[in-house]
Amino acid sequence: MARLPRLVIPNQPHHVIQRGNDGQLIFRDTADHELFLSRLKDGARQFKVAIHAYVLMPTHLHLLATPSDLEGLGRMMQWIGRHYVPYFNQKYARAGTLWQGRYKAAVIDAQRYFITCCAYIELNPVRGGLVQMAGDYPWSSYQHHVGVKSDPIISDHPLYWSLGNTPFEREAAYKTLVEQGVNEEDVRILTEATLKGWALGAEQFQLALEKQTQRRVRQAKRGRPRSSVAPT
Repeated sequence: MARLPRLVIPNQPHHVIQRGNDGQLIFRDTADHELFLSRLKDGARQFKVAIHAYVLMPTHLHLLATPSDLEGLGRMMQWIGRHYVPYFNQKYARAGTLWQGRYKAAVIDAQRYFITCCAYIELNPVRGGLVQMAGDYPWSSYQHHVGVKSDPIISDHPLYWSLGNTPFEREAAYKTLVEQGVNEEDVRILTEATLKGWALGAEQFQLALEKQTQRRVRQAKRGRPRSSVAPT
């Protein structure tokens, strides 16, 4: 069966996962992280993709990003790879691909999942046992969202701004939300939807996307379809 084209919806947030090939390290030292973030900043500006949250883990990365058109997200990810992978291969005397296939992405229902997805991304180092608190990890957008430092990569989403009328209120509200954590079910469905490329949101949101794109955006329900023939 032919693989469906990746679902990209302009002006909607997308959760993106890019993994290292065979679980290998894709960031080994400070310079690697800094170079990747520099390319992410430049690529996002060049291809008009708003980055709302990110985390660079040792073997993979997550983004929450809103493209302004159909091609921008894919072009940005490809452009970053063309700059980062040769650097990494030359530095560590390796050859071949660094990524585990194509990046994975899911369109998300912003009203339901935007803040949850931000927290999910920035709590990755905690769930992975790298740090005890999100603020202890230097390679994520968390410190920007709680006011520790301004991150030029980040474009704040209106839903983040709605958390408070002043920067202090927004930062405090966001910190509280992250400290409350993300429940296991939301972690599961965010991960699963992204790896499978399905839209994540309420049924009404999914139906609207299917009408807009004229394609299936969610996994088919399991079970035998009902027969249109009346039983005898």
